Amino acid sequence: MTMLEGNQRGGAKNLAQHLVKDENDHVEIHEIRGFASDNLMGALNEAYAVSRGTKCKQFLYSLSVNPPPEKHVSIAEFEQTINRAEKTLGLEGQPRAIVFHEKAGLDGTVRRHAHVVWSRIDIAEMKAVHMSHDHSKLFDLSREIFIERGWKMPRGFGKKSERDYRNFSRAEWEQAKRTGKDPRAVKTAITDAWAISDSKAGFKNALKERGYVLARGDRGRFVAVDIFNEVYPIAQRTKMRVAKLRARLGDESDLPSVDQARRQIAKDMTPTIRRMKAEVSASVNKQQAAISREREQLVKRQREERKTLKEQQLKRSQQEAVDRQSRFRRGVKGLWDRMRGEHARIRKLNEQEAKQAQRRDRKEQENLITEQLSERRMHQQHAKAMSSKHHDQIRAIERDLGRYHDRQPIMPGRGYGR
Repeated sequence: MTMLEGNQRGGAKNLAQHLVKDENDHVEIHEIRGFASDNLMGALNEAYAVSRGTKCKQFLYSLSVNPPPEKHVSIAEFEQTINRAEKTLGLEGQPRAIVFHEKAGLDGTVRRHAHVVWSRIDIAEMKAVHMSHDHSKLFDLSREIFIERGWKMPRGFGKKSERDYRNFSRAEWEQAKRTGKDPRAVKTAITDAWAISDSKAGFKNALKERGYVLARGDRGRFVAVDIFNEVYPIAQRTKMRVAKLRARLGDESDLPSVDQARRQIAKDMTPTIRRMKAEVSASVNKQQAAISREREQLVKRQREERKTLKEQQLKRSQQEAVDRQSRFRRGVKGLWDRMRGEHARIRKLNEQEAKQAQRRDRKEQENLITEQLSERRMHQQHAKAMSSKHHDQIRAIERDLGRYHDRQPIMPGRGYGR
């Protein structure tokens, strides 16, 4: 994911509901500009109502601004970036809304990011603002911002040739698997690759950056083979005639067949998947060691708690014994107490109180033991859940390796855990 990700869309109500969902730690509607309504749902519904006077179905442009999670980005810097994106996209002066979200990402790091939604409808002209090559424009702007701020470039961000599926991190691979069979994602990837290329070589490279290999299908069709071994006809996905494809791509005879493309992808991806497996194994070992340390610390703390309770009870018991013994009078008074039965009464009272103290101490011990057992059981449940998750992660990677070996379609949507 680059810093700036945008797309044209409709669905005003769904988008408004999504932007204010309470799955985030914090949601802040920062700005509503250019709309008659002062609330998000009303503003986006207003954009929909205006669009009804045009033929535009995707009347909104939605942008997410995701700075590196470890960087502090001020509100003013967010606004500057949004204004630059607005100018780059040709949306200057269009009604917009800005919403800030804060929540933990897939890696557990708490992130602050912004969502911006513009109305694409130019009210004066009653037509939609034309959006051409918006993805590549946002990519270039993201790259400029990283360079200006002196931030470390994400892998493949500096050079597009590095944005290669062979360099996928495990998180990128999981993301690819989750969206791998989404028809909209496939269409967007292929049409974007077509939009930013002007030759066969350019189209091949653009597809490769998005995880596809340009290949020769049956009956002379141009097809894209993805990293999951699925095949997509280019003409069908781009809604373009074969003649138009050939005008840019030429003859398909020099392209690999589908089987050759799958073999090449398997060859490329096998070491990548093995690297991911090694990363998962290393992560598993690290997490298991952390869980083991946590258990050792938990047991150590519980032993200290039991020792402290035992010492406190012993000290209290000794003092209570002294207090009970002090009830007996000495000398002539003590003899007199024996003669009139007072000594026997005190002895019986002391015995009763001693038994009550024993029961009290036993109850305190049992309560502490019960509480500590609950703590250790919860920790054990967490450890068991983590172990099961780790097992599933390793098995998922091994399944993917096996499918590449057999050149079977990978099953998107089943990642290696978050």
